[in-house]
Amino acid sequence: MLRRMIIPALLGLLGCGILISLGLWQLDRAGQKAALIAEMEMRIFEPPQPLPSLLEPETDRYLPVELSGRFLAEHVFILSARRTEGPGFHLVQGFEAEDGRRILVERGFLPEAARGDEALVSIEAAQLSGNLHWPRDTNRHTPAYDAGRNLAFGRDVRELAQLLQTEEILLVLRNSTPAHPVISPVPVYNVSVPDPHFGYAVQWFLMALAWAGMTVFFLWRIRAQHD
Repeated sequence: MLRRMIIPALLGLLGCGILISLGLWQLDRAGQKAALIAEMEMRIFEPPQPLPSLLEPETDRYLPVELSGRFLAEHVFILSARRTEGPGFHLVQGFEAEDGRRILVERGFLPEAARGDEALVSIEAAQLSGNLHWPRDTNRHTPAYDAGRNLAFGRDVRELAQLLQTEEILLVLRNSTPAHPVISPVPVYNVSVPDPHFGYAVQWFLMALAWAGMTVFFLWRIRAQHD
């Protein structure tokens, strides 16, 4: 009987060990992600710096920057809504910095009734400060850009950059001089980064528990058949 139980017992211990190690690895990843999120949240409110020449979306997300230049005529409305104001749009507009670089600027929210006034899309010199962002709010189910209404349904930086002929850089406005009389900036206040690692860790630990339970049951069956 003992011989028949050795291999299942070893397989059970090996399987539990592997599953538990995977759970511990995910917990370690969750700690690393929490530290990264905390670092990003601290970064949001740091003093702004000039726009770097080289940028990496994963490491420069939420970086505070400031720059001067002028708004361009090219723009896109992003369908949105605010709890206190109802449906409306976020305005993303092209901006040319003094050094000639063209980037995207999310100027803020405007109510639905104001969208028809094209004078709102002002073309003027301005000094800006805000946070760089590469949002993750589109997926394969997001409707395609509606060229007839100049309306997008999410902030896909690559697509917006192609539409407005800019670099793939989005500045979410915090302050603008001069300030726009109607558009309300919606600054970045917190970090939105997927953090599934704790959930994955729980899944691995539950699988280890199930594996241990099945091993015990199998060993019990072997013993019961022998008896």
